[in-house]
Amino acid sequence: VKDAARVLNLTNYLERRPGQLSGGQRQRVAIGRAIVRQPSAFLFDEPLSNLDAALRGTMRLEISELHQQLKTTMIYVTHDQVEAMTMADKIVVLNAGNIEQVGSPMELYKTPKNLFVAGFIGSPKMNMIEGAPAEKYGAKTIGIRPEHLNISTSSGDWKATVGVAEHLGSDTFLHVQADGIGTVNVRADGEVAVRHGDTVYLTPDKTKLHRFGADGKALAA
Repeated sequence: VKDAARVLNLTNYLERRPGQLSGGQRQRVAIGRAIVRQPSAFLFDEPLSNLDAALRGTMRLEISELHQQLKTTMIYVTHDQVEAMTMADKIVVLNAGNIEQVGSPMELYKTPKNLFVAGFIGSPKMNMIEGAPAEKYGAKTIGIRPEHLNISTSSGDWKATVGVAEHLGSDTFLHVQADGIGTVNVRADGEVAVRHGDTVYLTPDKTKLHRFGADGKALAA
């Protein structure tokens, strides 16, 4: 018990009752109960779902560090793609009980096998575009991630009007209405100087563009 408490930084709280512990500390106590049994594998079923955003981030780091210390297999069930991407060595994407794709986080990010996986991995989500822009690339649907769109105030492939600009300091998330396409999300540099109502031009990075057929499956490059 003392070894588990040390690993989880709970040594100073061993004499406290559950009601005297914070949400994160209670989560660590639950993990500690499993550690003392010395299992061959851990199963986590959405352990962070009831925590606030700041505490989720802290607990993600603590569980990842615990994994490195214990060298024990951990199976982690989550609907949060950020948790999946940041914590996993390998991700199994399930859809209604069916396995859609298995691979490392970057494999799923770079080469999603279908629309479902493409829409699950990435934050903000991949833009899915149909119609004439997709037909230009011989696809039913094309996907382009917000971070793979170049933005200009002078020229580009798609003309758009800025709806909302979310300035976060290091990044700016733009929600724009592109002519003939609809809503497109763009992840731009934090210094980008655009605001509501401005006209901008978007150009997708052709090397990062994803093509999908009518069946939703990825098309060969």
